[in-house]
Amino acid sequence: MSPFFYSGMLWALWVVSWLIAALWSRRTTARTPSRARILDLAVTMAGGLLLAYASRMRWLSMEGVAAPLLWRLPLAVDWALTGLVAVGLAFTWWARLTLGDLWSSNVVRKEAHTVVRAGPYRLVRHPIYTGMILAAFALGAQTSLLAGLAGALLMALGFGIKARLEERFLSAELGEGAYADYRRRTPMLVPFWPARR
Repeated sequence: MSPFFYSGMLWALWVVSWLIAALWSRRTTARTPSRARILDLAVTMAGGLLLAYASRMRWLSMEGVAAPLLWRLPLAVDWALTGLVAVGLAFTWWARLTLGDLWSSNVVRKEAHTVVRAGPYRLVRHPIYTGMILAAFALGAQTSLLAGLAGALLMALGFGIKARLEERFLSAELGEGAYADYRRRTPMLVPFWPARR
């Protein structure tokens, strides 16, 4: 099997495990209005669909169907990209386990909500998005199609929009004190990037 096949399997396993884990969550006490999520959801979903389309086209090209591939990856690079998919998705799970039942797919405040600073949250404020972006760009590069990279870029943009929405919401809900301090000390999405002072 090719490295691209294993990348697809990692993504499939991640989706199934993430859906199952969604059942483990604390009661919500406040949430953003649904209309506030329209933009980030639309951009992220468009990116995901483009990435899925590119992945399908790449798979067909491996079966001999003509596809407009932009490059051919050396096997070592292909395996390295599969490794980055694994690292990105593992990073999301590290963050999910660190959050525990505070996790939500929506922008919400949970019962007894606190600012989490442990695990990957020491490195970035939104490690789930960081991991997803890394895994999406790795898979996008593996597709060897412009649509794959465009899909990853749209997903990154969507996660960036959602992260900013979350930050405004949590600042209002948790108060500027502790959360503002966390924002000053910890970068948003890129580990070791200088945080805003």
